[in-house]
Amino acid sequence: MLIELTDSVKKVFKETASQLKGAARRRFQAQIVMELGYGGQLLAQKELGWDRNTIRKGIKELSSGITCVDNYSFRGRWKAEEHLPNFLEDIKNLVDSQSQTDPSFKSQRLYTRLTASQIRKLLIEKLDYTDEQLPTEETIRIKLNYLGYRLKRVAKVLPQKKSRKLMQSLNN
Repeated sequence: MLIELTDSVKKVFKETASQLKGAARRRFQAQIVMELGYGGQLLAQKELGWDRNTIRKGIKELSSGITCVDNYSFRGRWKAEEHLPNFLEDIKNLVDSQSQTDPSFKSQRLYTRLTASQIRKLLIEKLDYTDEQLPTEETIRIKLNYLGYRLKRVAKVLPQKKSRKLMQSLNN
């Protein structure tokens, strides 16, 4: 026997579930589905927008009494430096020979003529990295900014234009 969910009941269930996190949310969703009876998972999925896999996990947790631990801190991608321990040092060695400081000495920034794609090619050619090992050009660009290099063209110092000085005889 399926129970009809009114709009006010749906609203309360959704708000309560959105305020809970992790195992508490799964436990709440499982309790609601079990109260709904046969077909409760499908009803909760359609009417409340809950994921059936999450509901199943919650039901297993309720029936066994064992709560699954969510290990979110170990998810995600590792940094390039963790895969390649000498990566930042190798980039620094390549770029240092091609960089210079701000011509006006107003800042401590280092400017380089090398682009991220050129650095990637140099890492492959000179330092025996493989194409599969290296991260993308965008990642290399981010690492260059992290190391303090700015990927801007070094502006050439242009001579000042000769200004026409007025002669004293013209002032009269």
